[in-house]
Amino acid sequence: MALQVGDPAPLFTLLDSDKNEVSLENFKGENVLLLFYPFAFTGTCTAELCAMRDNLTTYQNLNASVLALSIDTVFVQAKFKEENALNFPVLSDFNKEVSGEYDVLYEEFVLGMRGVAKRSAFVIDKEGIIQYAEVLEKASDLPDFEKIKEKLKSLN
Repeated sequence: MALQVGDPAPLFTLLDSDKNEVSLENFKGENVLLLFYPFAFTGTCTAELCAMRDNLTTYQNLNASVLALSIDTVFVQAKFKEENALNFPVLSDFNKEVSGEYDVLYEEFVLGMRGVAKRSAFVIDKEGIIQYAEVLEKASDLPDFEKIKEKLKSLN
């Protein structure tokens, strides 16, 4: 069942692009913008995460940490982060556990691929409660970042 505003955010620990464990639990007391994206190095995903990179100060000024994840391996995530100079954690959900818990997996994606994360955005407040949830069916669409910023402003 899809997660809704008001639900507790499922906790997780994943490896980042530097092979360090990153736990949502460690962000307790902070707002988090959690972004799921289908694949590193694809056009829309690259554009989305580079826009995050370029606007990270905006989110920091709204007292939010940004975490992005896909089902790519840590090795792919490392190269993706390096080549795009991403300045926030990029996590590997290779085993699809977190994407499954957040209910954001395509049953079938392009070219018959199964279990790819849908482009999604979740705002999680300082108490670990989901305050904004947007799961997109069309991979070429982007989350509504203006609504996300408005939600983050309202949490401060």
